[in-house]
Amino acid sequence: MLVLWTIKHSLSPRFLSQAAVAFLAVSLSQVQAQTVETGATLKSETNPKRQLIVHIDDAGMCHAANEATIKSLQSGTSTSASIMMPCGWVGEFAEFARKNPQYCYGVHFTLNSEFSSYRWAPAAGRDRVPSLVDEQGFMWSNKSKTVEHAKAEEVEVELRAQIELAKKLGIPISHFDTHIGTVLARPDLVAIYVKLAFEYDKPVLWLSELDEEQREGYPDLAAALDKVVTEMRQRSLPVLDNLLQFYGGDDLVEREKTYREAIQGLKPGLTQLIIHSSVGGNELEAITNSHLRRNQDFELFSSPKMREWIEQQGIELTSWKQLTEAARQSTR
Repeated sequence: MLVLWTIKHSLSPRFLSQAAVAFLAVSLSQVQAQTVETGATLKSETNPKRQLIVHIDDAGMCHAANEATIKSLQSGTSTSASIMMPCGWVGEFAEFARKNPQYCYGVHFTLNSEFSSYRWAPAAGRDRVPSLVDEQGFMWSNKSKTVEHAKAEEVEVELRAQIELAKKLGIPISHFDTHIGTVLARPDLVAIYVKLAFEYDKPVLWLSELDEEQREGYPDLAAALDKVVTEMRQRSLPVLDNLLQFYGGDDLVEREKTYREAIQGLKPGLTQLIIHSSVGGNELEAITNSHLRRNQDFELFSSPKMREWIEQQGIELTSWKQLTEAARQSTR
């Protein structure tokens, strides 16, 4: 099945109390008070182009992920990637990023270690963020456990540590996003997510609007969403209009068909397609039962033929890096 991932699926209604939303609103207001006026004009018109970011999650997770991400970026078909800074293979990918600053690299804010046989600990160190680790000293295995146990101040410490590690390793950071959506799973964590984006002046994975059904179901979230979008545009930070992610199916032919149908059906505006690319083999199979899908994503989105086909559909491939640079040039 094709999943249209939105914030609706990441924030449970039980977290959207009036008090929690008030906390988010206050936090965003505090950030806004520190804003330097850019003079940027808000975009009122709909983007008539169909722009697509083909984005690879989980670089740095393992060697197989690094190899696939590098080849996919070099092919020009995949245009962006984000890096899991707590993972053991970050050093290898950082070396590539330092030598190739022309590509688009995000920090993939990681608060979970979800695989049973391959685990990682916080970048900040266990002692600094004890609420983020389980009894074995690894990050919690799923989002719900992190939401239950994590202290907001320790989440901020950890996410800052991930950003600063990326900077220390010489990675040219283009944006921030979220592993498994955990930083979007509580309003206080959302506030930290936005705070760091504005402090470091980077775009984050965020949607420009929710549809009518979503707004009716989540009115408080919709109000917070609009405020963040306004602030992002004032800062000349790009915002997504649509987000696609395909989970199901291990058959390459069916997977390619689903991707092509989704891409052909793109609406005007900026869409991000999230993929998980890795080279198949013993390493990947030992880590995750999604190894077939990850290898298929690599095969499909490292091919110049796929890039050519996308462009033939009248779709403009772009990246967070390109969009941010263009937005800032237009306001000078």
